[in-house]
Amino acid sequence: MLAIENVSRTFSNGETGFKNLNLSVKKGEVIGILGTSGCGKSTLLRVLSGLDEHYDGQVKIDGESVTAVHEKIGMIFQEPRLLPWLKVRENIPFGLKSDEHKTEKALKYIESVGLNGFENHYPKDLSGGMAQRVAIARALVTAPEILLLDEPFSALDAFTKMQLQDLLLAIWQQYHSTILLVTHDIDEALYLCDRILILRGQPGEIYEELTIPKLKPRGRGDAELAKMKDQIIKLLDLSQINNK
Repeated sequence: MLAIENVSRTFSNGETGFKNLNLSVKKGEVIGILGTSGCGKSTLLRVLSGLDEHYDGQVKIDGESVTAVHEKIGMIFQEPRLLPWLKVRENIPFGLKSDEHKTEKALKYIESVGLNGFENHYPKDLSGGMAQRVAIARALVTAPEILLLDEPFSALDAFTKMQLQDLLLAIWQQYHSTILLVTHDIDEALYLCDRILILRGQPGEIYEELTIPKLKPRGRGDAELAKMKDQIIKLLDLSQINNK
């Protein structure tokens, strides 16, 4: 469904964010992207979202090249980025091109993310977790086939983070979205993802790819996942670069 073919991103100052990335993602697959600081994880999502068009290589959706913002792609950022002068029910459908059924769609996704009763609240009246639920609903309202998430839960407390991880899993089960998740949280990646890509270096390259064999939902204290966590920690260790 989504193909990344020899994609590199070099900035105007000559620095390269990442180089020669190749990846094929199936419909409904959840891909986690872990990596050391500065290896281009967030830059990759900006390229895939169409927010950054200055790259080499090709990004394809269903075999067709994509070079700009695409209706099949939704993006969820680390911070909610809500419009402070709009209520929850107005923030969610803000990006819809047509006014038809906006309120109906907003209410549908308000229910999906568990915010019934907060339709008329402004962002300043929401907790961090609630604001991020609104951001998730806003990404879903356009019915994207691909969801890109850039560390969406990193600013939240541990309990809220787990709640929203479960929400994301429920959304995946309901809508069968294809998801690419950038995260620094190894446990989060193991809990949510089908495959994990390890990016390393400056410029970033795919250093390792791991497939998680256990079906979802998974136990957070699963012994097999704990072993995989140890493996990932070793793969992320800078001292291992020259030993691969």
